[in-house]
Amino acid sequence: MDAAAARRAAGFPWAFVATVAALLALFLLTVFLLDPYDTGRSPLRLKEGVRMQGPRTAAASRGRDQAFNAAIFGNSHVQMLSPEELKAKTGLAFVSLIAPASGPKETLTLIDWFLRHRREPARALVIGIDSYWCTADPTLPNERPFPYWLFSRNLAEYLSGLLRFDVFEEMNHRIRYLLAREPKRGRPDGYWDYSEGYEIQGALEDSGRQRLGKHFDSSGGNATGPFPAATALAAMLDTAPPELRLVLVRPPVYQSALPAPGSAEPAADAACRAPFQALADKRPHTAMVDMRLDSPITRDPANFYDHTHYRRNVARLVESEIAAALATLR
Repeated sequence: MDAAAARRAAGFPWAFVATVAALLALFLLTVFLLDPYDTGRSPLRLKEGVRMQGPRTAAASRGRDQAFNAAIFGNSHVQMLSPEELKAKTGLAFVSLIAPASGPKETLTLIDWFLRHRREPARALVIGIDSYWCTADPTLPNERPFPYWLFSRNLAEYLSGLLRFDVFEEMNHRIRYLLAREPKRGRPDGYWDYSEGYEIQGALEDSGRQRLGKHFDSSGGNATGPFPAATALAAMLDTAPPELRLVLVRPPVYQSALPAPGSAEPAADAACRAPFQALADKRPHTAMVDMRLDSPITRDPANFYDHTHYRRNVARLVESEIAAALATLR
């Protein structure tokens, strides 16, 4: 090989690397400008909203929508709470920023996103508190993936998060959404009724009712503490507007998921409840709605799809309790 050929051969890897880097930079710039999840970070004026998609990513758009001054947070245990029903009962414009199978770390991330994107101070928050909030682990772990990068305050973390295959796939949908005259937009208020899914799975059949008859431990299993999720929530609320109304909801569960007498469950359940009740007692404009109790509602299997997921009629009752609590916090 002569000297010229050797120089060309030696330069090929660098040219390849430079080409890949340029293409990657071009992709990143394009994704940033077209803002596939409508985070508002793009300098361009783009079509509002996002296509129909999962709530984990759609929350970036919904959480900064100025049409809403109140929000519902949590997982599927408060998913049936309707923003429309709550608005009718309270006069507040609610958005549902739930994420199924999520825990306190995800919820705190979404609360932070919602609060920091209000041009006018938020009026009210409703937060579902279930057994996930009882963990003693300060890392607040959860087994399901969540796009923390999407809601990050750090621009570099957001940009690095864009360099993934699912974002590349989403770009095709995003371009079609932006070019369509009347795109099919995901529901702005985030409401997602899970009834049909449970009915398809046979939750109302005899086998589903038989499963309800078996005891299910939903106490959280932490009778001695600490409760870092409660501490983290209290710290976040210290920076929230002081007039912000807050309702902590312990959602109803079927009677076979209530603490079993004579077991360690009642102590764990009471221990987990205590720091959230203390927060409600200490913080102004804060209340707890505790429907995790033995009652005619929780004794009726027709009210539940499984141990911890209730039907529409129960959701309406929970909404009424929330509305009543908010009315006392004026």
